[in-house]
Amino acid sequence: MPPPAAASQDRKALVSKMLREVLMGREDPEGFFAMCVSALGTQETRSQFLALIEPLSTANSSLHSGLTSIYRQYFSKTEDDELELALALSLLEVKDDQLSTSSREYPLQPSADRMNHRSPTQKSSVSQPLGSCHTQQADGVGRGDHTSPTQTRAKASSLQTFRETEHQKRNVDKYKMETPGTSLAVCVSRPSDFFSKQNTNEKDNQMINEGDFNQPEKPKRSKNRRQRRKDAGQKVVGLPGSPSAPTPILLWFRRDLRLGDNPALIGSLELGSPVIPVFIWSPEEEEGPGITVAMGGACKYWLHQALSCFSLSLERIGSHLVFLKANGSSLRTLKELVRETGARTVLANALYEPWLKERDDDVESALQKDGVDCKMYHSYCLRDPYSVSTEGVGLRGIGSVSHFMNCCKQNPGSALGAPLDPPVSLPTPAHWPQGVSLDMLGLARMPRRKDGTTIDWAANIRKSWDFSEDGACARLEAFLNDGVYKYEKESGRADAPNTSCLSPYLHFGQLSPRWLLWDAKGARCRPPKFQRKLAWRDLAYWQLTLFPDLPWESLRPPYKALRWSNDGDHLRAWQRGRTGYPLVDAAMRQLWLTGWMNNYMRHVVASFLIAYLYLPWQEGYRWFQDTLVDADVAIDAMMWQNGGMCGLDHWNFVMHPVDAAMTCDPNGSYVRKWCPDLAELPDDLIHKPWKCPASMLRRAGVVFGQTYPERIVTDLEERRSRSLQDVALVRKEFGQYVDKRSGCDLVPLPPRLVSEALGLSHRDGGMVTEGKQFLLPVITRMEFKHQLEDPDADAASNPYNAVLKGYVSRKRDETIAFLNERDFTASVMQGQTNLVPGGAVSSRR
Repeated sequence: MPPPAAASQDRKALVSKMLREVLMGREDPEGFFAMCVSALGTQETRSQFLALIEPLSTANSSLHSGLTSIYRQYFSKTEDDELELALALSLLEVKDDQLSTSSREYPLQPSADRMNHRSPTQKSSVSQPLGSCHTQQADGVGRGDHTSPTQTRAKASSLQTFRETEHQKRNVDKYKMETPGTSLAVCVSRPSDFFSKQNTNEKDNQMINEGDFNQPEKPKRSKNRRQRRKDAGQKVVGLPGSPSAPTPILLWFRRDLRLGDNPALIGSLELGSPVIPVFIWSPEEEEGPGITVAMGGACKYWLHQALSCFSLSLERIGSHLVFLKANGSSLRTLKELVRETGARTVLANALYEPWLKERDDDVESALQKDGVDCKMYHSYCLRDPYSVSTEGVGLRGIGSVSHFMNCCKQNPGSALGAPLDPPVSLPTPAHWPQGVSLDMLGLARMPRRKDGTTIDWAANIRKSWDFSEDGACARLEAFLNDGVYKYEKESGRADAPNTSCLSPYLHFGQLSPRWLLWDAKGARCRPPKFQRKLAWRDLAYWQLTLFPDLPWESLRPPYKALRWSNDGDHLRAWQRGRTGYPLVDAAMRQLWLTGWMNNYMRHVVASFLIAYLYLPWQEGYRWFQDTLVDADVAIDAMMWQNGGMCGLDHWNFVMHPVDAAMTCDPNGSYVRKWCPDLAELPDDLIHKPWKCPASMLRRAGVVFGQTYPERIVTDLEERRSRSLQDVALVRKEFGQYVDKRSGCDLVPLPPRLVSEALGLSHRDGGMVTEGKQFLLPVITRMEFKHQLEDPDADAASNPYNAVLKGYVSRKRDETIAFLNERDFTASVMQGQTNLVPGGAVSSRR
C-alpha cells in the first residue's frame, strides 16, 4: 500500500488529468468538481482546489471563474446539502475507472498518425469544434441538454444534473472506445450528424483521399464556417499550464495564417502547455536556389497584410504573434528562442518546395539532436507530394491531371477527414520572447521618389482584397452561393465574376485546401471542373518535387535552344499593358492594379508573349511572380513551362489576342473597365480598334500612339508560322530527344522516378535510355508532330492548328492519334474528313 504522501500525489495527478478532460470537452465543470470531491475528499478539496485551478486564471479565465463559483457555492452549503451531493458522487465511482482506462488507451499527447492520419475504421473525422459534448437522441445515443455557464452553475448542486451528465458522458466515452484512432482533442457536438456521416460517407471520404474530386456523393454541407464559430458550447479551448509550470511550445507559422483547420495549431493545444506563436522572416531561405522569385513585391505586400490580420485573430483568442527576422537562418533563430523560452517542442505545418523542405528537415534534425521535439504536420496540399507514386499506373501521360489523379487513386494516402474548427483560446506563457514590429520585416516597404514622397503602388490592391481569414471565408461563401453555378461553362468569362478568387487565400494558408474541397463537395452545385483545380494544384507541387529546377530550366532539352527574342521594348509593352491589343492590355493592367487575373486571361497573355512575341517563358514567369498576389512557384512554373512548349504537358491551344475575346469578353465590358480610353468604341470593334473608321475613332477620342498605343506587332499569322518552324528546327536538331515511333518528345526521367520506371518500362513500352539517362516520352502537341514532317509549312496549312477560335469546341483526340501510328487507313480518313474546321487540337481541360 503506498504511503499517504504518495497516495495524495496520485490523487492530484488524477485531478490534473480530469482537468484536461474538461478542457478537451469530455467533461463539464460541475462533473469535474464532483469527481475532485470524490477523489480528494471534502477537506482536501476545500484546501487545495483553488490552487489546482489557478493556472486557468490566465489561460482560460471564463472556465476559472465558473469553477471558482461552483467551489464557493458548494462549500457554502449546509451539511444536509453535502450529504445529498455525496449520494450523487457515489454514482460517479465507476466513472473514475472509465476515465483511467480511457486515459491509458488514448494518451493526451497523441501521435502524428492519430492526429493527422486517421485510420480507415474512423469513418469520419473532426467536423465540429472541440468543447462541451452534448448529444441528441438518435440511434441509441443518449440525450443531454446543453446549458450556458450561468445555468450550469445554478444547477451545480442538482442530483439530476449529475445523473444526466454521467449518462451523456458514458455514451460519448463508449463511442470513443469503440472508435480506434479517435483523438482526445475532438468532441462531437452533434452526435446524430456524426453517426449518420459514419454510415453514409465512408466511400466519399475515401474518394477524396484517393484524389477523385468528381464523385457526386457528399454529406450535407456543414453550416457556414463563421456561424459555427459563434455556436455556444462547441469550441476548441486551449489547455492551461499545469501546476508544475510546463515549458512552452513554439508554434512556427509560415504559410498557414489561419485558425480554422490548422493541424499544427490544434496539435499544440493537445500538449497542454503554453503556446508561443512565432513568424520568422528569412528571405534568403524563401528564395531558394536558381531564379525562383519565390516572393515578389505583390506577394510580400499580401503577406504583410495577412500577418497583420492573423495577429489580430490571435489576439482575439488571448494570444499574439511574435515577429522575428531570421538571425542568419531560421534554425539559428529557433535555437535562440528555445534557449530564451525553455521550449522543448516546435510545431509547424509542412512546406513542400524542395529547398524549404530541405531547410525544414535540417531544422528538425538539428533540434532533435538538442533534445527538442520538432514535428511537421501535413496541411498545405491535399496530398503530400513526396508520397505520390506512379506504382500500378505507369508513366504514360505523366504531367496530365488525369494521370496524377490515377496515381492518387491507385496509391491512396492517409484519410483526409473533415476540417478542424478554430480554437477560441490559446494558453499563454508567463514570459514572451522579444520580437520586432511587423513593419521591421520590410514586407510592405514602398519606394520613394527623389522629392521624398512615397509611391503607393499597392493602393488598388488594398481596395480590391480583404486580406483576412474571414475575408477568405466570405469569398468562399459568396462563390458557393452564386458563382459556382456558372463555373463549369462560364469560368473563362473575364467580364463576369464566375471564378472564386480564392487562389491568394490558398497560397498563404488563410483557407485550407481540405476545407475548400469539403465545402465545394457539399455545395448544391458541385462542378467537377472546380474541384479538379485542387488536383492541378497538387500536381504542380508534385512536379516541383520531381524537378526542383522547374522555375528556370526547360524540362524538354530541345526547347532550351529555341530562338527567343530579346526585344526589351516588346517585353515592357507587354508588362505595362501597352501592346495595342485591348484584351491583352486589359488583362495586364488588371494584374498590375489588383495583383490578379482569372485563369483564362493568364492563358491569353502567356500565349501572346510566347507565340506572337517570341519572348521566353521565363520572362513571363518572373513578371507573374513579382506582380501576382497569389504568386506560387509550383503552379506558375508548371503552367509557364507548359505554355512555353517545354513542360511535361504541352498546352494544346494558343489563344489568339482578338478571337479569344469571343469567349471571355464578347461585349467588351472587361476591356472598357481596364482600358477606359477605348470605352466609347462599339462592341464589335472594341477588340480590334485598328479596324475602326477614322471618324469613329475621333468620336470615341482614340488617338493611336497618344491615348492608346499602336500595335507592337501586326503580322500575327506570320509570327505564328515562324514559331512553329523554330520548334520543328530544334526538334530536328536534337533528334535524340524525339521518339521515332510516336513523334513524342523525350524528357530525362528525374532520379526519384528511376526505380519506378525500371519496373514499369516494359509495361509502358516507350521508355528508352541514352547513355545513363532514362528518357520518357511525354505528351506532345499534334501541331508540332505534323510540323516536323513539313518544317516549311505555315501555321494555316497545319491540320492541327492550335489557335482557338472563340467558342469553337475542340478536343484532343488521343484515340485517333494512336491509330495514326498503327493504321494508315485511319490516318487517311482523318485527313479527308478534317474533323474540326481550322484544326482539331485543344485542351482536355
